[in-house]
Order: sequence, then structure tokens, then C-alpha cells
Amino acid sequence: MVREPLGEDAAVGLSRMFKALGDPVRLRLLSLIASHEGGEACVCDLTGPFDVSQPTISHHLKVLREAGLVDSERRGTWVYYWVLPDALAQLSALLQIPAAPARTSS
Repeated sequence: MVREPLGEDAAVGLSRMFKALGDPVRLRLLSLIASHEGGEACVCDLTGPFDVSQPTISHHLKVLREAGLVDSERRGTWVYYWVLPDALAQLSALLQIPAAPARTSS
């Protein structure tokens, strides 16, 4: 973003990710999934830390998935989620500020 302006398509995709992360529950869910042992978490592991219903957690996970931040797979009766590294890399690259040259005092 500081090297060249964002194109329209990139801005739309990135804004969708940031909008999804603008909710504290979704931000915590992403953190729980990313930090879970093995890099993936069962939905059964994600409901306990929150004071919201399981359908609400499912809705938040759907928003994260639709924003391209996580992916999922059904295994038997449970759904497992993992963070998509490319999505985090895109967000990180956008927020990176290049090192500024050292300033000298006059």
C-alpha cells in the first residue's frame, strides 16, 4: 500500500477480510484456530471459550470462511477449520511499512 496504490479488485478482497476481522468474536476465533495444536481446530473446540450459542459461532465461522481467511472440512459429525496462510500473508503485506532511512539531525 505504501509502495503503490491498491487496485480495485485487491481493495475489495482485502476489505472483505478486514471487515470479517472487525468483530471481536471472529478475531478471537481466527486466533484460536491459528494457535490450536496442529494448526486446525474442531468446531467442538471453538464453542467453549465464548458466551454465545453454537449457531452464532457457526455464523462467525461462515463469515471467516466466506472472507477467505479460513477453510474447513467435515470429518464425520465434526467440522475442522484451519487458517489460510495466503490470506494472512496478504493482510500482513498490506500493513508492512518499509524501513525508513535513518534521519540525521541538523
